[in-house]
Amino acid sequence: MRRLLIALTLCAALPAVAQQAMKLEPIPEPPPPPPGFLDATPEPQVTIVKKGEDKVEEYRMNGRLYMMRVTPSHGVSYYMIDEQGNGSWARKDATDSGIRIPMWVIGNF
Repeated sequence: MRRLLIALTLCAALPAVAQQAMKLEPIPEPPPPPPGFLDATPEPQVTIVKKGEDKVEEYRMNGRLYMMRVTPSHGVSYYMIDEQGNGSWARKDATDSGIRIPMWVIGNF
């Protein structure tokens, strides 16, 4: 019993001894990023337009409109995408796999 008590006391004191023995040094400042690194991934410019009851978010990259997200007041949002850049827009739903199955929302919770 006495040995168990001594072992538990030593185990309890061990973290305190370990903390005192460590000599911590400050971490040096990281070097600055290389020039042009931040400009490598440009982000799209997003413009939000209200058209009647609908909200349209226009996504532009380098001044060219390539995608619109339409959020109607009464339904689920969908995307209009110009894939070739020639002005012909195609509707893409968030879960669009190419197969169109008739689905209706019966209830939302």
